[in-house]
Amino acid sequence: MLADLVIHNATVVTGDTTFAGSVAVKDGKILAVGAKDIMPEASETLDATGLHLLPGAIDVHVHFRDPGYPHKEDWASGTAAAAFGGVTTVFEMPNTIPPTANAKILAEKHAIASSKAYVDYGLYGLLGEDTIDKVDELIETGVIGFKLYMGNTFGAIPSPTTGAMLEAFEVVAPTGKRISLHAETNSIMERRQSALTKAGRIDPLAHLAARPAVVAIEAVSRAAVLAEWTGARIHILHISSAAELRPLAEAKARGVDITGETCPHYIFLSADDYARLGGIIRVNPPVRERENQLPIWNALTSGLIDMIATDHAPHAPEEKTRNDIWMVDCGFPGVETQRPIMLTEVAAGHASICDYVRWSAVNPAKAWGLWPRKGVIEPGADADISLIDLGHRWRIDDAKLQSRSKITPWHGREVCGLPIHTIVRGKFAMRDRELVAATQGWGRSVHSIQQMPPPQPKNLDQTTAFILKAPKDAALR
Repeated sequence: MLADLVIHNATVVTGDTTFAGSVAVKDGKILAVGAKDIMPEASETLDATGLHLLPGAIDVHVHFRDPGYPHKEDWASGTAAAAFGGVTTVFEMPNTIPPTANAKILAEKHAIASSKAYVDYGLYGLLGEDTIDKVDELIETGVIGFKLYMGNTFGAIPSPTTGAMLEAFEVVAPTGKRISLHAETNSIMERRQSALTKAGRIDPLAHLAARPAVVAIEAVSRAAVLAEWTGARIHILHISSAAELRPLAEAKARGVDITGETCPHYIFLSADDYARLGGIIRVNPPVRERENQLPIWNALTSGLIDMIATDHAPHAPEEKTRNDIWMVDCGFPGVETQRPIMLTEVAAGHASICDYVRWSAVNPAKAWGLWPRKGVIEPGADADISLIDLGHRWRIDDAKLQSRSKITPWHGREVCGLPIHTIVRGKFAMRDRELVAATQGWGRSVHSIQQMPPPQPKNLDQTTAFILKAPKDAALR
């Protein structure tokens, strides 16, 4: 059999081991992995001497702002940034204009993404007070999962009441889809921000003061209880504090199907950086006090936190540099810089390269039912490959990022590890640090290959739908 591509002389990395070897690709899938002399003939070969071959990263948390905010980012620039970061699959959030709240809007977003994307993608459907009855049509049209905003953030998506949140969990639980949660308690934050504004606080640290860690503790705890009651699968986005690790651990110990992510900025930035960065650092949840960094890192290395994501949230430079912190848009790009930042810690000996593959590829693929099609280097898997020069030291330069947003808190940071080639289902999206224009539109939605485990809904005789259909005297029988 003639392969399309054979990569020779790489150090192949899995979630368990590393070894010198070759990888053959055919029809978008990995055909063979092993010694050079057993590889088939190929139309093309690539000498990867000095490079590590990793599964492409799966970033389960990005905002590409398209439709609605094309000056911030669109699917072309966002997925180009992903390709340059060695990311081969992204999950995109629903807080665009209009929000991804029904089948029609979702179909329109699929059309935009499929025409522009350089990498594979999944789309979240919005789960809120007014979209509970849209769950089935969103699933039929193609979502990777659902996003529920327990707290306010960019886009001003209304937060559902706890009653609506319970009902939403009841509806999603039997589908088996995972619900990703912006886990901050909205009422606390709005009250505190109002008080701070009235007091004249417009400095960057006011943002942190408005969103103390208790908002995350309460929200994670509440979400875990509702998930335990309903059997819904949930994912805690952007874990920012040491304090929320306790309800996460307790929920896992109780058997709740709960996963969690953190982002590089919660590990490597702290409140000490607010004076230096000003509004650039504003993000929801906020970057917190330094004492949160090590516990979050330890939770990642221990497996309590399942994965690394970015919350890639681009804005124009003028939207990040306003003098009034409440007028600064929240978030910054990250999909292109995550791998180098995290691999710098691997180079420093703080984690193994296999640890990193689990955080960035294996665990996301398993949590969202994409394993073993994604997140692994083995025959039969999609040929999603990131070839990285682990020893390459360089400085992040915002001006050279692929994102339309040329402003991050990482500008000037020295990192070790540079993606050289990114391959998505057998095609180069980025080669020798150059975007391969011909692969624009090659990215496809991964919802069609998703295979979640059978759902395990609970308390079905006490759901809102059940009690509305039950006879009036049912409780007496």
